[in-house]
Amino acid sequence: LSEAGVESQTFKHEVVANYSHLFWVPGSDLALVPYMLLAHIDVVPADENDGWEVPPFSAKEIDGFIYGRGTIDNKQSVMGILQALEYLLIRGYSPQRGFFIGLGHDEEVGGLQGAMNIVRVLKKKGVQLAFILDEGLAVLDGVISGLQGPAALIGISEKGQATVKLSVFKAPGHSSMPPRESSIGILAGAVKRLEDNPMPILFGEGPERRTFEHLFGLPIKFVMSNMWLFSPLIGRVMERSPDTNAFLRTTTAVTMFNSGVKVNVLPSLAEAYVNLRIHPAQTVEEVLEFIQSTVGDERVKMELVNGFDPLPVSSYDETSFGFQTIKKTLLDQFPQVTVAPGVCIGNTDSRHYTDLAKDIYRFAPTWIRPGDTQRFHGINERISKKNYEELVVFYFNLIQNCDIKELPSPHSAGHEL
Repeated sequence: LSEAGVESQTFKHEVVANYSHLFWVPGSDLALVPYMLLAHIDVVPADENDGWEVPPFSAKEIDGFIYGRGTIDNKQSVMGILQALEYLLIRGYSPQRGFFIGLGHDEEVGGLQGAMNIVRVLKKKGVQLAFILDEGLAVLDGVISGLQGPAALIGISEKGQATVKLSVFKAPGHSSMPPRESSIGILAGAVKRLEDNPMPILFGEGPERRTFEHLFGLPIKFVMSNMWLFSPLIGRVMERSPDTNAFLRTTTAVTMFNSGVKVNVLPSLAEAYVNLRIHPAQTVEEVLEFIQSTVGDERVKMELVNGFDPLPVSSYDETSFGFQTIKKTLLDQFPQVTVAPGVCIGNTDSRHYTDLAKDIYRFAPTWIRPGDTQRFHGINERISKKNYEELVVFYFNLIQNCDIKELPSPHSAGHEL
């Protein structure tokens, strides 16, 4: 950006918490409420020995794809936003509506330093935002069974999260004289009960209902209006796949189990950690009550390590400036795509920004095709050069589309602003 030779005149840059970045591009019309684009610069670890075809930080190009950790989570948005801004500045563009860019450095471990300190800086400035766009959902092509053509899902909320520690304590002893039940056995039974009795299916009680109505039209609206009849059938079909099961309910994942230090010693303590992603129709408190009831054993102690409720649902109707502007930008670029609201099953930095904006959206036009979901945090993460160029064009056009003062009448034809 500094090479554009316009840094001091047209935008301001601030380093936050040593590693995060905050940009401010002022608009010429001070009456227009600014918006904000978010992305994160940190990535999860990657080791070539895990089975990568190329070194995971090489950015090597093979058959039109750029391979590397972060190419779809979330460096594609970091670079796409900055490159779009640079192109605009080189062309002498001066926005009417000002905007911020926030690039956090620790999203993958909660954003407690990066995003939260960016928010503190903005609060001190008294900033309020028209909307925020962060990472989240994507363009799904051939991923949703039964849907003809690709679907762009714009995240209007994200699931909550809780980490729960289960522990059992018994007096230690020698393995030659074992009791009928060990601390490990008691805890293993509790964990098995949690896996055998998943949280209830809540399909139709959250925003995912609107996702299916937007994607499938009139027949699904009939289904949704008769959920008392169809919900059990839909649930049985969708829960068969981990990908769709995550939209149905609060998911329960046992991620750590620790006990014992020696083969001939009965351990006194057994611990397990359970990570839950909470459906928008539930709360942390309700989830804890369900776990307590399902475990049903007073010898198993439960402790909430951390957790937060699902995020508020952002507006997505015809009067929603942020949603409609993102949608218009998408449809102008990809007219073949069906656009629908969706719920993020993962969490993003944007959850820290709820005091600054009522409407937060989670989306980037990264195209996800069958098999690509395994590349998130997995091996051989990649993005096509063509798709990266599309990301730059998307942000390039979105910034310009945000310059209108207000949305046109909802009765106007098509998706023209």
